[in-house]
Amino acid sequence: MYLNLYRFIILKIEILTGLKTAQLCELRELKLTYCLAINVNKGIVFASDSRTNAGVDYVASYSKMTTFVFPGDRSLVLLTSGSLATSQAVINSIKTDLNDPAAKFNLCKGKYLHEVAKYIGQISQREQKQHAEAMEKSRTSAESTFILGGQIAGQPCEIFLIYPQGNYIAASPETPYIQIGENKYGKPILDRIIVSNTTLEDAARCAIVSLDSTIRSNISVGPPIELAIYTNNHIEAPYRTSLSTNSVMYKSVQKHWNEGLKRAFNKLPRFEWEKPVSK
Repeated sequence: MYLNLYRFIILKIEILTGLKTAQLCELRELKLTYCLAINVNKGIVFASDSRTNAGVDYVASYSKMTTFVFPGDRSLVLLTSGSLATSQAVINSIKTDLNDPAAKFNLCKGKYLHEVAKYIGQISQREQKQHAEAMEKSRTSAESTFILGGQIAGQPCEIFLIYPQGNYIAASPETPYIQIGENKYGKPILDRIIVSNTTLEDAARCAIVSLDSTIRSNISVGPPIELAIYTNNHIEAPYRTSLSTNSVMYKSVQKHWNEGLKRAFNKLPRFEWEKPVSK
């Protein structure tokens, strides 16, 4: 039902504006994704939706999470938002450099994670510039935003936000999470729950609720939810799972969260005129 409504709304906007869906996504800032990384003392939780859109009658699912694991040396996760073409080109370039002995730099040559973030930003800029003229003529965007997270042996766990312009920032201990894409609906629970000493398991449950809140409020973000949990200093592949709408875990989280919210709401203080008059 929601998908058909989404298609109807986009079709009406296309008719009224004369723009195609790809152009609307840029001009009206429709963010067709939501990705999240949470860095706590015990490790990092990564989560992403899987929906992408290439037209009114074409809604598809693509993984927005890529892992690069070199056991004992480094374990990295990359989340992507924005142009699917640019995101895939960046990932392909990263893999090509890993297989090229003559490459000046690759994921394995960075001593620090911020060096890897800079490298990914440079690749993103290069790919965008390659198609800039054609994208400008079609009034669409080639911009992509990334979250890079993980750990290099001997270094702490870190997460970085890599902007389309190639620059980057690290998450702070005061705000130990990073969001990209359609982030406003899933932010409130993060601000209320997430601190540095939150357990990995609670951070993962919080991530699921954050994604579900976004999916409920914005039909351009959709399941399955991909979840990866990396444990600090393990330097190996993170635990990874995919939660569909039929997943027992996903349904249980939805049920308990919805019921808990209703119970909390019903316990809110009453207004003066609601209180019974004492005799």
